[in-house]
Amino acid sequence: MGMNRRLSWVVMVIALGLGACSDWLGEKEEPPLPGKRISVLSSERILAPELSGDQVAIKLPPPEPNDDWPQAGGYSNHAMHHMEVGDPLMRAWRSSIGEGSNKRAKLLAQPIVADGRVFTLDSAAEVRAFDARTGAKVWSVDITPKNEDDTFSGGGLAYEDGQLFISTGFAQVVSLDAATGQVLWRQALSGPMRGAPTVRAGRVFVITVDNQTHALAAEDGAVLWSHQGIAETASLLGGTSPAVDGNVVVVPYSSGELFALRIDNGSVLWSEQLATVRRTEGAAALTDIRARPIIDRGRVYAIGHADLLVAIDLRTGRRLWDREIGGIQSPWAGGDYLFLISNNNEAVALDAKTGKVVWVTQLQMWEDEEDRSGRIIWAGPILASDRLILASSNGKLVSLSPYNGTVLGAEEASDGVSIPPAVALGAVYFLTDEADLVAYR
Repeated sequence: MGMNRRLSWVVMVIALGLGACSDWLGEKEEPPLPGKRISVLSSERILAPELSGDQVAIKLPPPEPNDDWPQAGGYSNHAMHHMEVGDPLMRAWRSSIGEGSNKRAKLLAQPIVADGRVFTLDSAAEVRAFDARTGAKVWSVDITPKNEDDTFSGGGLAYEDGQLFISTGFAQVVSLDAATGQVLWRQALSGPMRGAPTVRAGRVFVITVDNQTHALAAEDGAVLWSHQGIAETASLLGGTSPAVDGNVVVVPYSSGELFALRIDNGSVLWSEQLATVRRTEGAAALTDIRARPIIDRGRVYAIGHADLLVAIDLRTGRRLWDREIGGIQSPWAGGDYLFLISNNNEAVALDAKTGKVVWVTQLQMWEDEEDRSGRIIWAGPILASDRLILASSNGKLVSLSPYNGTVLGAEEASDGVSIPPAVALGAVYFLTDEADLVAYR
């Protein structure tokens, strides 16, 4: 069946608990077993494939092992390509990281992996370190400032050279000794932070909710320079992280502005605006850039909530192509292709050189499709061992083929998953909304 003619379809899979030891990312098709089925796809589709014949034959580099996932999005440029994980993948361990999402605070920080440990930040400002092989807790520390009683929400972690850097909703960046959890320094900034820091070559880059970027010295937290975007009164929940490669840091703001700055002094190299001319009402009109930008081989890929995906030349700022596709999840660069989830819950593969759509798979949009209620948010994708791995806010863990978008496997988790997983040491680490950290190896 040709890609241009392939229709959306619904796959019914066995609903296994997150604690079950099964290769839910599946390589081989097995006869169906008795049990409750769950739908992971929807019947809606808006985008359509644009290539045909040999153009749709996606070729990816072979998967490679990675020992670390040192910051949100992987490395500082957020381009992880094709990682290697176990085959089959089975649950290795599960540990609680503390407080999960609740009415007062949202769990937003992606786990990171470095030096054989997994580091987490819960919704109550507790940082924990776990043994990446066994899940045993190594240490924990509460980084709440003294005399602080406001609700903590947002922030994230990054690692470099034995230090952890934590951005917080308390308008502070905190540095810890990664081996012991000892506080090394604190730095107060202009406002709270919702997204994780990005660290590169002794500099820590953070974005505050008032659209300021601050570059700090990793050694002592001193502010080296700051950059101001346009302040916004409304934005999406959560935050994003800068992307750094070479001497350039690419900074996204909730105003829809995208800046390329010099890492040594913060001077502007070029800027872009990620919003289409066609605007809609309500939340869809927000110009927020919620997804982390990617820097890959001299190109910047960025997607905004207001229906614009762009590819930009890193050196000159020249727009190479653009598409009217919006999203809040970071695209994934794999070889010469981009994989992403659109605002319409479409899993999409595009040719990274041209922006043309190769395949589209419509994911479930609503918990109740008939009544169109209970909007579902999908997190991901990540590319590992010839699988695109996604997770959903209604507790579905799904793997798709990166070559044609078909479903390889799915499992029902114990709770919703709103944060993309991390991959390191041949394992996939999921964090549920109830603050359970689960390792599949």
